[in-house]
Amino acid sequence: QVQLVESGGGLVQAGGSLKLSCVASRLTFGNYAMGWFRQAPGKEREFVSGIQWSGVNTYYADSVKGRFTISRDNVRSTVYLRMNSLKPEDTAVYSCAADRFGSGNVSSVYEYQGQGIQVTVSS
Repeated sequence: QVQLVESGGGLVQAGGSLKLSCVASRLTFGNYAMGWFRQAPGKEREFVSGIQWSGVNTYYADSVKGRFTISRDNVRSTVYLRMNSLKPEDTAVYSCAADRFGSGNVSSVYEYQGQGIQVTVSS
């Protein structure tokens, strides 16, 4: 059974930074595009960022462009999300997702998703 486990969340002040990690197991990581999603209370789940299997192509929601950076380490089967200049509106549960042979963009069909981790940005 595929597992995606996130870590690195927590409470941070506005303007601060966090780096999320997601370790994947029981899948051939290099065959998967990886994405990050978030869901705030009372809101729809939204795409944050995605990365192709090779790491060459990356995608971002307009709301995080220039502040967040996605990267991956195929040896460690890990995808990262570096979040800088955090804002209170970034507060949400963040989860990673995997799309076999996908592109990693917002239209990808992500077959697997992690449980998620809370990120809270105080003003």
